[in-house]
Amino acid sequence: MNEKWQEITKQAAVITLSITIMAIGVYFFKFPNNFVFGGVTGTAALVAKLTPISASAFSSAANLILLVIGLVFLGKSFAITTGYASVLLSFELMLLEKFVPIDGPLSDQPMLDLVFAIALPAIASALLFNVGASSGGTDVIALIVEKYTHLHNIAAALFLTDLFMVVAACFVFDLYTALYSFVGLAVKSLVIDEVLERIKMCKSILIVCDDKDAVCEFIMKNLHRGATYTPCNGAYTDKPHFMIFTTLTQREADCLQEHIHDKNLNAFMTMLSTTEVFGKGFNH
Repeated sequence: MNEKWQEITKQAAVITLSITIMAIGVYFFKFPNNFVFGGVTGTAALVAKLTPISASAFSSAANLILLVIGLVFLGKSFAITTGYASVLLSFELMLLEKFVPIDGPLSDQPMLDLVFAIALPAIASALLFNVGASSGGTDVIALIVEKYTHLHNIAAALFLTDLFMVVAACFVFDLYTALYSFVGLAVKSLVIDEVLERIKMCKSILIVCDDKDAVCEFIMKNLHRGATYTPCNGAYTDKPHFMIFTTLTQREADCLQEHIHDKNLNAFMTMLSTTEVFGKGFNH
C-alpha cells in the first residue's frame, strides 16, 4: 500500500511540475504571439482573436469535453490523471491572466519567443506522456489515434491531429504567424519524440566474468532486476567464464558499473542504449 501511494504521489508531483512548465510557456510566449501549434491552446488563440471569449475560458470548456471522450476510449486511470492536469492548467492560466496581465509579446524577437513557446510545452507534454497522463485537449485525440491505429508514435499522432489548427491560422492571422506556427508544430513534435526517447532510454548489458554470483546477486537484490547467464569460454585463453545479460535503466547501469569496479571483479562489460523494452518492470 505504501508503494502504491508513493507512486501516486510521484505521479502527481510530475504532473504538477509539468503543467506549471506548460502554463508558463503557453501564457508568456504562445498566447501573446498568436502562435498556433494546434491543440486546445492553439484553438483558444484563434477563438480569442475572433470572439469575446477569453483563451483560458475556451480552454476549460474544450478540455472538459475532450476529457469525457478520453474516459470512454482510454480508461478511468487516464481520465483521472488527465482531468487533474487539465483542471490545473486551466487554473494556472486563469491565475496568470488575473495577476500577471500582459498586453503583447515579452520581446521584439519572435524567434526567441518561438523557442520558448515550443520547448516548454513540448518538454512538459513528454513528461506527462511518460507517467501515463496528458494535458488534455487534442493530446487525448492523438492518444486515441495512436491506440486504435497502426500509428504507434505519439509525436506523429500529435502532428497530424494539430495540423488542422495550423492551417486555420493561415486564414485568421498574418502569413508570418502561420509560418511560425507551422515551424513550431514540426519542432514541437520532434522535441516531444526526442525527450520521450531520452526518458525511456535503457541499457542492454552484456557481461563476461568469472564470478557470476557476485554480479547476479547485486542485480537481483540491490537493483531488483532480472538477469540471464550462460557458461562460455574465452577464445584466446579457452578458459571457462560466465556470460550475463540484463537490461537496466541508466541509473541502475551506473550502479552496476560502480559495483564491479569497487569489488575488483574480473569482468568485461558492454552497454547498448535501447528505448523499446517490454517485460516486467518496463513497458507492458
